[in-house]
Amino acid sequence: MRKFLILIALLCPVLIYAQKKKGPPTTFDLLIGTYTKGKSKGIYVYRFYAEKGRLEYLNEIDGVSNPSYLTVTNDNKFVYAVNEDGKQGEVSAFKFNARLGKLEFINNQSSLGADPCYISVDKDQKNAFIANYSSGTIAVLPINKDGSLANGIQSMHDDGHGINKERQESAHVHTAVLSPDEKYLLYTDLGTDKLHVTRYRPGKESPLTDAKPPFVSVTPGDGPRHLVFSNDKKRVYLLTEMGSNIHVFDYDGGKLKEKQTISFLMPGFKGKTAGAAVHITPDGKFLYASNRLETNTITAFAINEETGELSQVDQISTFGKNPRDFAIDPNGNFLVVANQDSDSIFVYKINKETGKLNLLQGKLEIGNPVCLKFTPAE
Repeated sequence: MRKFLILIALLCPVLIYAQKKKGPPTTFDLLIGTYTKGKSKGIYVYRFYAEKGRLEYLNEIDGVSNPSYLTVTNDNKFVYAVNEDGKQGEVSAFKFNARLGKLEFINNQSSLGADPCYISVDKDQKNAFIANYSSGTIAVLPINKDGSLANGIQSMHDDGHGINKERQESAHVHTAVLSPDEKYLLYTDLGTDKLHVTRYRPGKESPLTDAKPPFVSVTPGDGPRHLVFSNDKKRVYLLTEMGSNIHVFDYDGGKLKEKQTISFLMPGFKGKTAGAAVHITPDGKFLYASNRLETNTITAFAINEETGELSQVDQISTFGKNPRDFAIDPNGNFLVVANQDSDSIFVYKINKETGKLNLLQGKLEIGNPVCLKFTPAE
C-alpha cells in the first residue's frame, strides 16, 4: 500500500502537467494584410493573447505592395499574399517564423490576371489558387518544395456579365475556396452572379476542370463575394456583396442545392451597402457577416444544427469605416474586426451561448487593414 501511495505521489505532477497541456492554446499570431496606399508599409504580425483578447506588436515586413489578402500553409511555415496592383497583379511568398512572428521574402510571380484579391493553398502545399477580380480569372500557381512560387500553369475565365452595367459588365472573381476533402474548388463571380464549382486533381497538367453542373446562379444583381463551408461539411454559406445576403446551400460531393436566402441589412435600410466577409465559429453554432459603406456592421446568425438554416441574433457597429474583413480566434472566444478606411482594428468578446458581441476597450491603429489571419504561435 505504501509503495502504491508513493507511486501516486510521484505521478501527480506529471498528471497535472498533462492536464494543463490539454487545455486550449493561449497565444496565437495574428497576421494583418493591408493596402499600402496610406499609412501602411506591408504585412504586420501581432501576438494575440487568447485569455483576454489582447494584441501586442511582434513584427512587420515592408516593401510589399498592397498585400490585401493572405493565406498561411497548413504546416505554418509559409505565408502567401496577393499584390493587388491593377493589371500587373502578382503573388508573393514568404517564410514564416511563428515564434518570432517574422516574415522573410522568398519570391513573387504573376497572378495571371488583374487585381488579385484572394489566395488559398491546398493542405499538401502543391498549388496556390488566386482570384483575379478585374480580369475575372481563377489562376493556379504550383508551389515548390522550398515554399517559392512557380510560374502559373492554368487560368480559367467566364465571358458572362450581370444586370448591373456599372459593376457587372464582365466577370469579377472574388474567392477561391477548396472543399473540405479538397476534391473541388469553388469560386465566386460577382460579375456574373455565379458560384462556380471545379474538380481539383493536383497531379494533372491542368488541375481544375468544370464540375457537373459547373455552377449555380443566385439572384441577378446580388454579386457573390465570399463563402465558407459549415463545420459538418454539409453546407456552403455564400455572402453577396451587392445584395448583402447570405445564400445557404446543401453541399454533397461538388453539388449545391439552395435552401435559404437571408439578408443582413437592417430592416428598411435604403442606403449604400457592400457585404464583405463571412466566418463561422469553431463550435459551428454561429455565423458572422460584415457589411460596409453606409452600414459598417457585423451581423450574427445562429445556425440551426439540423437544417443549417440561419436566424439573426445580433447586429453591432464596427466603430469604423468599411470592415472589409474580420477573424474569429481559434478558441472561439473573440472576434477581431479590421476597418479599412478608418485605419482601425477592434476586438469583441463572443458570448458562446447567444452569439452576441461585446466590444472590448482599446483600438489598434493600422493603416488600411483588409485581411486578418490567425495562426498558431509556436
